[in-house]
Amino acid sequence: MRIILHVLLASCVARTSPSTMDQNTLANERVRTYAFLAGMAADDYFPDHLVAKSRALLVELCHTIEREEPTDPEGLYTHTHRTTEAFNALQAEFEVADSELETVARENIGADIAFIAEAYGYEADVEELIAPRDW
Repeated sequence: MRIILHVLLASCVARTSPSTMDQNTLANERVRTYAFLAGMAADDYFPDHLVAKSRALLVELCHTIEREEPTDPEGLYTHTHRTTEAFNALQAEFEVADSELETVARENIGADIAFIAEAYGYEADVEELIAPRDW
């Protein structure tokens, strides 16, 4: 009984946790099949587990856009700024792993957030999309 309860609890947590949002469940085919952060993934300077966390932030952004459907760039900026601030918070983990969100990461993250905006039909300024960045 205890094992079954543990499995059920783990299943509920996995279904509700934002970190488990699956890219394969996105409605937008372009973002569903897109290789997020490919440049960072190909570079050994960036730890795999932190690239995975970073990808999860972008996938979560896509799920949020699909769920909330912002009606204008300002609404989109609210979501991309929240994602950018999450990347800001992730910087400390990169530093602990002897890495950092530097030029390659900055360009990769910015380009992928711009891709997301464009894929969902928004005309948005890349610098405004990631305005609160401190990397």
